[in-house]
Amino acid sequence: MSVDFTGSWKADLSRSKLLGVQPKAMTVDIAHSEPELRQEIVVTREDGSDERITFRCRTNGEPHQCRFNGNEVRGSAHWQGEQLVIEMWMQHGEREFYLWDCWSLSADGQTLTMEHRNDALAGQIAVLRRIN
Repeated sequence: MSVDFTGSWKADLSRSKLLGVQPKAMTVDIAHSEPELRQEIVVTREDGSDERITFRCRTNGEPHQCRFNGNEVRGSAHWQGEQLVIEMWMQHGEREFYLWDCWSLSADGQTLTMEHRNDALAGQIAVLRRIN
């Protein structure tokens, strides 16, 4: 696959539509070497505190290859053309949520869009700009 998401990214909060409390800032570091993908998200809240979220998967569609904050989660990731589709089932308390996150890179490689469609976060779109 010719798409490589590797880099450091900063959310363009004016162009993003994030559900829940709006963060002060959000950065994403991605290491992508087919079929391995690792992601660390740092969300800075209005009070200045940070929340770190890690995600790891294989992009070849193999099930049970996803890890969220170090824990194995049911899910897989696969390519649809040049778009990466990540499907996961996340447990939150007694409830299980289905997530379907679609990643796409602009033609110039400077904008990464992560869009949730038809899932528990439907309508959420994170637009990120490459910072290195």
